[in-house]
Amino acid sequence: MKILVADKISSIGIEYLKQQPGFEVVVAWEVIPDWKASPEQVKQLIGDVEGVAVRSETRISADIIAVAPKLKVVGRAGVGVDNIDIEAATERGIIVMNTPGGNTIATAELTFTHMLCGTRPIAQAAASMKAGRWDRKLYSGCELNGKTLGVCGLGRIGAEVAKRAIAFNMKVLAFDPYLTESRADALGIKKVELDEVLSQSDYITVHMPLTADTKYMIDESAFAKMKDGVRLFNVARGGIIKESALAEAIKSGKVAAAGLDVYESEPLAEDSELRGLDKLVLTPHLGASTKEAQESVGVEIAHQIAEALQGGMVRNAINMPSVDSKSLEVLQPYLTLGQALGSFVQQLAPPNVVKLRITYTGKITSLDTLPLDRAVLRGFMRKISDHVNDVNAPKKLQELGIELETVKSNQEAEYTELVEVQALCADGKTRTASGTLFGKVQNPRIVSIDGHGVEATTSGILLVFKNKDVPGIVGFLGTELGKDNVNIASMSLSRDRGEGWAISVFELDSVPSEKAQADILKHEAILKFRIIEL
Repeated sequence: MKILVADKISSIGIEYLKQQPGFEVVVAWEVIPDWKASPEQVKQLIGDVEGVAVRSETRISADIIAVAPKLKVVGRAGVGVDNIDIEAATERGIIVMNTPGGNTIATAELTFTHMLCGTRPIAQAAASMKAGRWDRKLYSGCELNGKTLGVCGLGRIGAEVAKRAIAFNMKVLAFDPYLTESRADALGIKKVELDEVLSQSDYITVHMPLTADTKYMIDESAFAKMKDGVRLFNVARGGIIKESALAEAIKSGKVAAAGLDVYESEPLAEDSELRGLDKLVLTPHLGASTKEAQESVGVEIAHQIAEALQGGMVRNAINMPSVDSKSLEVLQPYLTLGQALGSFVQQLAPPNVVKLRITYTGKITSLDTLPLDRAVLRGFMRKISDHVNDVNAPKKLQELGIELETVKSNQEAEYTELVEVQALCADGKTRTASGTLFGKVQNPRIVSIDGHGVEATTSGILLVFKNKDVPGIVGFLGTELGKDNVNIASMSLSRDRGEGWAISVFELDSVPSEKAQADILKHEAILKFRIIEL
């Protein structure tokens, strides 16, 4: 497998990749001495590459992806993935991963540096001193002690900033829709809504991704809700704070001091009005710019790329659920079951499916079932579309116009845990298959088809049919399959005495010929059947 290192990462990370058996590592600047990561240069090297490591310089656009048919993994050494076309990568089934933890401390410390510079005007005083002045009275400040800090976004970085604020005897308010009360209590902070952060905080710092919901989250209306003399900081993503609104708030005195490391457009324009605001400290996107952080993210992304390409766990993926090794070990038999059920239902149902419903019952509801959802969808799409994997299966299902619904049920069931996949069709009919794990070895088995109890394998060839519950069917099928030289491995029958019908599943060693299938269907007691390949 060929790996392209397109941007400069830790030499330790590069060496790690080179040591992996079966890997051929191409270091871009060694192959092309004047390497500038231009699209033309990238296209020269990426044609037969399966994994690529980038930082922020190299753009992995849709055009680049189009000329890289073997590409499976794009690893970003850092947090932001603005330089990667996520949609195009997802469409192709390419895993996009980053390293959100590698620069956590560096970014948290830079945030606190900005907060301190906004408290004591160090940068301005230093510039004054170098200009030959002694403006001691002009640069008095205030203290962090006893002040209230509002943190928007309590992920890794936000939590680290909160810890440092508490050490400075600050009260911390946190706004994060995903923050639990128990997590807030453990950190010693108070969970509140955004309006309370805005109105009650002396200091505000943002640590959220830039999305449609967070773009201009801090705008004119937000500034109007803040205290006079508030101090504001952004070391997360440009665009969360509306720059024009911030500039006006500083000029009016609403904001006493501010610090930015990220901007709506980077690099910051030379004529930006932000450069002329004395109470605003600016740094050129230095969040991860420490020796330790650079080393950490480079090594981390090298390990992640290697693990993903070698079939191990996928960590910190942007476009699919990430699974750690311990969770993967627990989930593995369920993933096999889920893929089989998805494929089984797709082959059982007519082509007019409009909705897919996955229902989890019993002990399995306590697990993270997102990877299992992907396994079901991967199985369902397996025979419909080429190159389907966990990354692009949901998108491909959506492109077919099929809705997905997942349910975690607490109803009692015959089994301690059950996975049910149901295909709802345009004509109102449904086709359903359920499965569970058997024994200490957790052997996945199909245990129900359209509500009829059966027991069937999750691999191989299955002949599934509905027939009138009359004598001679098993013998007839044995004869017909025998004439076709098809061996029966096992069979499972389910009788419905009320309606007089039966559902039967035969596990076969090979697929019956078209003639044998036609002869089977001629039997007046056999209503319908499917050959299902798992």
